[in-house]
Amino acid sequence: MAMKRIEARVKTGFGEVVIEGETPQEILDMLQLIPENFVEKLSDFVSNRLTPSGAQLKGIIEPTTEGPVIVTRENLTHYEAVGLVLYASNERKNTAAQIQKLLESSGIKSMVPARLNEMTKRGQVFKPDPAKPEFKLTMQGEKWIEAEVLTKIRGKMS
Repeated sequence: MAMKRIEARVKTGFGEVVIEGETPQEILDMLQLIPENFVEKLSDFVSNRLTPSGAQLKGIIEPTTEGPVIVTRENLTHYEAVGLVLYASNERKNTAAQIQKLLESSGIKSMVPARLNEMTKRGQVFKPDPAKPEFKLTMQGEKWIEAEVLTKIRGKMS
């Protein structure tokens, strides 16, 4: 009698990774072969291939060695500013302290931890690892930045 195939589906920020095997042990062995930050690297690869974010952020955000700094002169809410910094950050994530620093470099004073707290409640950001101080944009947060915030800024810039 042929063995049934078993599959493990892992939900990620950009979709689903499926691992198949004939025995539970085979799946565990396969999972052990996956490099530690596989999902992050895959996510980066997918977002870099699918979103030409460098070009679409020109005149709005400038990459610096510190991280993304907001250069647009448009009036942004503190939520929009925090969202834009996260959107332009590596892997769409950053720490509250770093976001605060980047906003200050942008000339924006904001109580970032409070804004992140509110944005978490709105479903725009989440903490990928509760043990780490990093926040990451949710898919909903990315869509909000792309559909509303960037559209609003571009409309005023043109």
